[in-house]
Amino acid sequence: MNQSNKGLSKNWLSGKYGNRLCSPSCLLWLTLAVLLCACSTWGQSQKPASVPGDGSAQPNTPLPDAPAATVEQQSVQRSTGEVTGTVLDQTGAVVAGARVTLTSEGNPNREALSGNDGQFSFANVAPGTFQLTVGLSGFTTQKASGILTPAGVYIVPPIALSVATEITEVHVGPQSTELAEEQIKEQEKQRVLGVIPNFYVSYIPDAVPLTPKQKFELAWKTTIDPVTFLIVGATAGLQQAQNSFSEYGQGAQGYGKRYGANYADTVTGTFLGDALFPSLMKQDPRYFYKGTGSIRSRLLYAIAMSVICRGDNGHWQVYYSGILGGLAAGGISNVYYPPKDRGAGLVFENEIIGIGGAAASNIIQEFIVPKLTPNLPIHRITSKQP
Repeated sequence: MNQSNKGLSKNWLSGKYGNRLCSPSCLLWLTLAVLLCACSTWGQSQKPASVPGDGSAQPNTPLPDAPAATVEQQSVQRSTGEVTGTVLDQTGAVVAGARVTLTSEGNPNREALSGNDGQFSFANVAPGTFQLTVGLSGFTTQKASGILTPAGVYIVPPIALSVATEITEVHVGPQSTELAEEQIKEQEKQRVLGVIPNFYVSYIPDAVPLTPKQKFELAWKTTIDPVTFLIVGATAGLQQAQNSFSEYGQGAQGYGKRYGANYADTVTGTFLGDALFPSLMKQDPRYFYKGTGSIRSRLLYAIAMSVICRGDNGHWQVYYSGILGGLAAGGISNVYYPPKDRGAGLVFENEIIGIGGAAASNIIQEFIVPKLTPNLPIHRITSKQP
């Protein structure tokens, strides 16, 4: 009650209305009024407590704990952020399969592998200071750190891995097998002019060695590629036009024999020279693109790669598996080629010609093919250079 109302009540009781308040009837009515007010007050105090959900909740009733926990959880989710970055090597090429470990205060360590584009990402990272540890077999471990703001996205500067000063033997295990599988998938996208398969070239200088199973799978995918059938058919047609292997004759029958002989050469040469013997001798049948240095050094490298290869242990070796595979395939071809085109002399002669052809092919791979093949890692690197 405000001060003005207090004054009015006082005047009404002691002023001109004082006689009426002192009469018996007034006292009776006043007594009844007091009793009614008392009964009303007592009745209100006897009402049962309101039941939740009936629309009569008390103002001071506390809220359930579950909604509060949900609000708190949503608040935490809104405050987390993302950490992302790219792993490169010393040449600026992207590095796939690098293991990135994220360490931050109050959170368990998290791991991720860099993708084919060298990028990695961690989502729902609590804000605050964090540290990254990046490692890959054959490279020195690198570290980076930063401070993530609430609901922020922290882009780590490119992390460059340097080659380890001492490289021992590469052991093929579950982790390297998984990485090799990713690198093979990248190779299977390599098609000259976007069409012709070029699976046996690696643009990753430190590519993980292939397991025997992966060598056979790559050979299989090469021999059953639709473009392989087209190239074999075109070669058989050219041989028939030149009347090569004349004993096969002409017409559809002659073309069929030439086609079968060419495809048999492709299958035996690929499986023996690129899968079976490399698996037995633990050698890598792929050509490793150099791409750096003078033209002369790259030219000599491409020629040498026709008789040397990288072993599964990372060391350069004489390409015994490829040479023996070519000789074995040539020996098998004596079964289905005409008699005048058979013999040990022809097998060794064709092998020497094959080595020369491999050298020429490697030169083309080193200087021309990358310019005609889209979606290669070296194209992405070039586009980033000023």
